[in-house]
Order: sequence, then C-alpha cells, then structure tokens
Amino acid sequence: MKLNHLIILLLSVFLVGCTDVEDASIADVEAQEVTTDETSESSEAEETVPPVVDEPAVEETPTEPSNDLFAGYELIEVDGGDLSGYRESNVAVNIGFGDRDYWAFTNEYGQLERVVADEIILQDDNNEPVLSSGRYYSDEAKVSGVESDMLDEGHVLADSLGGVSNAYNITPQESTLNRHGDQAYMEDAIRDAGGATDFEAIITYIDTETQIPSSYQYTYTLMGNEIVDTFDNMNPDEINASLGLTDSEPTDSASSSSSSTNEDVSSVDTNGNGQVTIKEAKAAGFSMPIMSDHWLYPHMRDNDNDGMVGE
Repeated sequence: MKLNHLIILLLSVFLVGCTDVEDASIADVEAQEVTTDETSESSEAEETVPPVVDEPAVEETPTEPSNDLFAGYELIEVDGGDLSGYRESNVAVNIGFGDRDYWAFTNEYGQLERVVADEIILQDDNNEPVLSSGRYYSDEAKVSGVESDMLDEGHVLADSLGGVSNAYNITPQESTLNRHGDQAYMEDAIRDAGGATDFEAIITYIDTETQIPSSYQYTYTLMGNEIVDTFDNMNPDEINASLGLTDSEPTDSASSSSSSTNEDVSSVDTNGNGQVTIKEAKAAGFSMPIMSDHWLYPHMRDNDNDGMVGE
C-alpha cells in the first residue's frame, strides 16, 4: 500500500515537471517568433529608407552677356528731332527712325566715332510721317562747326536711309562732299539696291577738341558684295583738281557763265539741304515734270523711279 502511494507521488512530480518544461518551451518559441517578426519588420523598414547621398556643391558662374556691342558705353535715349548739338561721352544712341536699330557711339570726348546697323531699311514714304522735303524732321542738330558756310549738317545715315536728325547722326560735312561726293554716292547706291546690311561707319578727327571730322570710312554689303569707301572731309572737286583728274582744257567764258547760271542748284535748293523739292523747282520757274535727262533731276526724289518727277 505504501508502495502504491510512493509510485503515485513520483508520477505526480514527474507530470508537473513535464508541464513546466512544455510551457517554457512554448514561451521560448513564441518569444523567438515575436523577435523574428520584429527583426523582419525592422529590416523591411531599413530597406525602405532611401540612402542619403551627399550632393556636390554647385558653383554658380556669372552669365556671360550675349552681346558685347555696348560694353563700355551707357545706353541713352535722344529724341530723333532734338536740335541740340551737344553729345554725351561714351554713350550709345539708337539713331534709327521708328523700329530701326542704328547704333551711334561717342568717344570720351563726345565725338561721334562709330555708327553700326545690321540692316539698312529705306524710308517708307507711304507708311511713315515724311515731310514734303523727304525728311522726317524740318531741321538738323546744330553740332559745333555746321555754322560754317562750307559745311553741311551732314547725316551719317540720311533720312532716305531711315536715319534721324539729332546730334548722334549729324557731323559737319563739306558741302560738295555731302551733296555730290562720296557721301551722296553711298546714299544713292544703298537706295538703288533697296537697302544694305552689315553697315559700319568709322569717323576720325584731327584732334580731341573739334567736332568736325577729318575723314570717314564706310563699310556695308550690297547684294552680297562688301563695299569699303574711305574719304576725307574735303571738297572732292578740289581733291580731283590737285590730283590732275579734272579737265583742264579752256572753255568759252560765256558758255561757262551761262552753264553755271542755269545749273546752279543752290539757286533752286533754297534751304540748302541738297534735295530739291517740287515746290522749290516750281518756285524757281521750272515746269513739271522734270525728266531724267534734265540737269535738275539728280537733285530731286523720283519716288516711283519712272524717270520723271512731278508728273
């Protein structure tokens, strides 16, 4: 009997011990599963965080100007009809009428030294406010020197080429040169070609005090051909005579006197601007039309190029 009780007691102890071991094992397994789940979630969280990459510092560089045409010059605006003869130093002024871009530059002494234009656009009589004289303005700037009887208020770019009349487009120019010499030739050539491109005028002076140029150089392109014309600010007839290029044969004095009287354009060109208007021609006693073979024709504007003026 005692033996049975002892066996039962031992079995009870054994069963209780097994139960504790199983519970402990289950707890360990559950703990491992929880730890594994947390580790897995932590790993997934770490995988979803993007790596931080140090970007190299970008050094800002200043923007280079697209056009250095105006480097060293102050851009100012001057009315196209401003009659003041004063020019500011080291400035750039647009001397193109309307939407044209013709740029004039002065040096440190206020002398007009350069004029440039990508394209010369001719005056449009039908769509622009052009006076009966063929000009945009009734007068030109009074640059120092133009008060001389021998010098005109000479446009670098004439009204017919779309230029204005302020001091940044006017230089005191020898009258014959302006009206019948290289200056007039350049203007006629550009008009006949319907315009020009790549225009540049370089103007030089004998010293830094005067506003009267000593010489001009014009470079421009006509129908694909580059033209370079350099000339002094002098009477071309006198230059030709000094070079022996004029006709030295004696002429009949009476005939010469009659010719000079009949073909003296200054007696017709009352305002002395080098262009004879229909009104001026009629006032001088000429009947219209003036045909292309008439001596007065080269001094007038044949707007439709039909060989007659005032028809």
